Amino acid sequence: MSEQPATTDTARQQLDAAAADAVRAYAAKTRENADQLAAVLEDIATNGLPAVEDCTPWEELRETHLARLARQRPAVA
Repeated sequence: MSEQPATTDTARQQLDAAAADAVRAYAAKTRENADQLAAVLEDIATNGLPAVEDCTPWEELRETHLARLARQRPAVA
């Protein structure tokens, strides 16, 4: 994405207030997630990787996430 403003020869469609608020909320959540990731990476850079004993295996994380997704999905008859 470009950080430069749109040129004047391209018309931009304005969003209604609800859509603009939704886009701002999404941007804020994305920024928050990026800040959390950056903090973790900075911690690793400063302190090194955590000990293996202190980590959760990725398989366990995957199963937990899949179970969470299954709970969110409505049951199909």
